[in-house]
Amino acid sequence: MSHRRRAFLGLGTNLGDRWRYLREAVKAVPDLVAVSPVYETEPVGGPEQGAFLNIVIELHTELGPYELLALCMRLERSAGRERRVRWGPRTLDVDVLWVDGVEMAEDDLTIPHPRMHLRNFVVRPLLDLDPGFVVENYDPETAFGSVERLGALDRALSSDE
Repeated sequence: MSHRRRAFLGLGTNLGDRWRYLREAVKAVPDLVAVSPVYETEPVGGPEQGAFLNIVIELHTELGPYELLALCMRLERSAGRERRVRWGPRTLDVDVLWVDGVEMAEDDLTIPHPRMHLRNFVVRPLLDLDPGFVVENYDPETAFGSVERLGALDRALSSDE
């Protein structure tokens, strides 16, 4: 018998109707418990590109690590994600950040996310969901990405600003 475990996924978008991509992805996630406020963040790495909207979502799920990865890939495909340039602009990027009781380092999946502690755009919304969560080696002064908190994802916008 499977048991539910707590997991966090990070979502980001910087192409097209960013708010819509986030809202549609969140609606498609099973076992959703909470959604962080939306942060607008400067891009980190890759080519010159527009600002991202980022959120972290919390799940209580029976899905295992690879099932969560498959969910991330399905959400990206649903948003029309095309992988052309590493760290390039994207309609939707979804990462498995952390899964309770899981530590793994495989070629295609590492949990906890290996660069989570280096990214303010991941840690800030994560800490909104759980202020007591400990992110090993996180230093907000040296982590990448200036972040601006914009507010709740469900705010009444029909399109991107």
